[in-house]
Amino acid sequence: MAMRAKREANQGERRATMAASAARERIMRAVDDLFYREGVQAVGVDAVIARAGVNKMSLYRNFGSKDQLITAFLEDRNRQYWEWWDGVMQRHGGGPRQKLYGLFEELQARVTHKGYRGCPFVNLAAELSDAKHPARAVVMRNKQELRRRLCELARAAGAKDAEALSESLVVLMEGAYAISQTCGPGGPANSVARTAKVLVDAQC
Repeated sequence: MAMRAKREANQGERRATMAASAARERIMRAVDDLFYREGVQAVGVDAVIARAGVNKMSLYRNFGSKDQLITAFLEDRNRQYWEWWDGVMQRHGGGPRQKLYGLFEELQARVTHKGYRGCPFVNLAAELSDAKHPARAVVMRNKQELRRRLCELARAAGAKDAEALSESLVVLMEGAYAISQTCGPGGPANSVARTAKVLVDAQC
């Protein structure tokens, strides 16, 4: 009887763990769209719960607070971003200069795609004025890693001043995120790849 009770208890724990994991996944899918499309300030917990189809207890059991949920959302966006980057690097062979060309070709396609709502890291930094908010640390980490990777590519491509080139490319990239929102997909964002090539060729 004791062994049976133990097995049933273990099965109950596994079911509870699986249910919690499923609820977390549904919540993360909900905020991935809601927070990105509407902004973290505009979307309340009730809207997330309704979209995810979970109860409030499940949300707070998984995340504790809305601030933790916002941070989890951005951490997931950070993971998605570097998965995209690694895919770009794999798709564009032929050396570091070709990878830089390819990166900005794909960035241009990304920012001019219908429905693009800008860089989630830039958007969130603009929304959250509190520099101590834990999500702001994710923003900083993403942008620092971006600068590091661009500088690494610039150096490998033989840039005369790898840091200067990488800083220029960061400015171009951040400008592309902004102008895609102010001028739309048919605007100057369509010149991103061409401008990047000019910068890279001038330095390399």
